[in-house]
Formats: sequence, C-alpha cells, structure tokens
Amino acid sequence: MTIAHVNDIDIHFEIHGSGPPLVLIMGLRRNAEWWYHQIPELSTHFTVVAFDNRGAGRSDKPAMEYSIRLFADDTAGLMDFLSIPKAHILGISMGGYIAQELAINYPDKINGLILGCTSCGGKRAVHMPEEKMEKFQANKGLTPEQILRKDMDLYFSDRFVREHPDRIEKFVQVSLRYYQPADAFFRQLDACLKHDTADRVHRISAPTLIMTGDDDYLVPSRIPLL
Repeated sequence: MTIAHVNDIDIHFEIHGSGPPLVLIMGLRRNAEWWYHQIPELSTHFTVVAFDNRGAGRSDKPAMEYSIRLFADDTAGLMDFLSIPKAHILGISMGGYIAQELAINYPDKINGLILGCTSCGGKRAVHMPEEKMEKFQANKGLTPEQILRKDMDLYFSDRFVREHPDRIEKFVQVSLRYYQPADAFFRQLDACLKHDTADRVHRISAPTLIMTGDDDYLVPSRIPLL
C-alpha cells in the first residue's frame, strides 16, 4: 500500500504505466478501485496516478467538515508529494467538481482537463431528480451490498444491467472493497451539495473536454442556465 502524507492526512495512491502524467480523481464514496476498466488502457499511454479521496477507500477519514476546495488542495498536495509539477487531470462526478477547483486555484498544475458526468453545482445547475436523491440517501439498515444493488440504476442503464449480469457482478465485488463508512459518505455528500463554480468556471484556462451520458440520473446531461 502506497501512502502520501498530505494536508495532515494519509492518502492512498497508485501509479501505473509510463508517459505524460495523468491524475485520476474519483467521485463520491468511490476509490481508486473504481478505475479498474480505465487504468489498463490509460496506462499504456500515460503515467497514471489514481488515489482515494479524503474520506474514502484506504485514505484517512477525519471527522471534520469536508469541502470540494479541500479535496482540490489534497490533490495539489499529492502532486507535490510525487514531484509532479503539471499533469493532465481526469475527474468524474465529484472528482469533476474537484478537478474544476484544482484548475481554478492551481492553473499552473494543469496541462489538460477532462470532466466526466459532472457539474458546476449551485442553484443554476441541473440536479438529480428529488426522488432519485431520496433513494440514493435511503441507506439506513441496509448492508453495503444492498445499497449497491439498490442504486444500480444510477450507475448503469436498465438495458446494460439486463444484458451484462457478469459485468454487474464484477462491479459489485470491486465496489465492496474498502467500502466507505456512512459518516464519511455524508461528509463527502455535504461537500458535493455545497459545490458551486458557476461564477468561476470562466477562470479555467486549460484545454477542457466535457463528457456526459444520456442515461445519467446522478448528473443529468442537460445544459445549466449560466
């Protein structure tokens, strides 16, 4: 297990492949394990850095208020620890929130920015439907596996679930590794709910690719009213 001491916490990280540095930032509740499909391919082209955000996976989970800016500071600190002055940044979901804050506050660390299934946040953003949010948070009394299976429609289309049961089972098994405690989940979720870069995204100067999915309930693929 590889650990960096950053911002008074220990952060688990992994390095794969060779080439220009590419830092992967995972989303809410998830950890570096979730890049199991992407790392084998990306590492043939890049030196891939994947890590567990504060509050998730094998990183520390301090009992304190989290914020997206704090996660961005953690990421910048990890890059400094690894002597990576500048990198391509790929963030998905909450990781996209973090990537935005990183690009706004640490522009000299960004070669290129990739934002997947993410949002600028705030009142003008397009949010998850209320009934989906209620379902997503309704975890009391459920086991980690029950929570995963309950939320499967948030991760995959109904068609994919029907047609690829083997890949769904693989996803469940990977997701259960280093499962996040409930208190850390809600601290991360609170940070997500407070995320708002709508008035600052114009400050992102790095070349940026934005990707979304038609069937994404967590981050609907509609354009916000900026």
